[in-house]
Amino acid sequence: MSTIFPKWTNGLPTMIAGGTVGTLALVVGVVWYTFTPAYWAVGYMPKQPGGGFNHQIHAGKLGMDCRYCHTHVESSSEANIPSVKTCFGCHAEGKLQVYNDSDAHKGKTAFIREAYAEDKPIEWRRVHKVADYVRNFPHHAHVAAGVSCLSCHGNIARMPEVWQEESLSMGWCLDCHRNPEKNLVPKDQVTRLFDVEDLFKAENEAKRIDNGKKFYEERRLAAPENCGACHY
Repeated sequence: MSTIFPKWTNGLPTMIAGGTVGTLALVVGVVWYTFTPAYWAVGYMPKQPGGGFNHQIHAGKLGMDCRYCHTHVESSSEANIPSVKTCFGCHAEGKLQVYNDSDAHKGKTAFIREAYAEDKPIEWRRVHKVADYVRNFPHHAHVAAGVSCLSCHGNIARMPEVWQEESLSMGWCLDCHRNPEKNLVPKDQVTRLFDVEDLFKAENEAKRIDNGKKFYEERRLAAPENCGACHY
């Protein structure tokens, strides 16, 4: 008497189970890799008014210190964006020679003068943002500790338009708090991005960590790793 199902169908349950487990593992792997700030946030570069504030020109070519625009970075959690008045201080009509020499520059910076005339803020789009359930990143504490802007933002003085250099994820923050030595620099160099970049390139890993340990002890730092340090 012939069988209802061919003999090869005996292996179907095993194949189905194996396929299910394999599919679930693939889904978990894809989610594990892609559902993270490192995948979605790094490289984020929103379109800004007027084509964006060109840090490559202002902080790079002109050598403007970060604190000229981000005035509260040493005293507040927030690294505030500059007011229109600050921008207008340089970009008022006829203030700069390039304004007189370049129609392209005049047109590109017109939105600043328009905002100032209308007493309205410039609607810059935020690039770096930690999750809502995290307390604002305390810039003043990190600047006081001697952590350079370079460590979190990359060399922003090389960016024509700002993008997010690091993930700002919890794991990324904890990695630094567990081993902060490699990110500590002389305090007078915190905002001098090219100097810090050159310093990091010149020092080998062992020397960089050794110097960082000295800074950590001298400054009596205690990078917290407990949940309440950020989540409260």
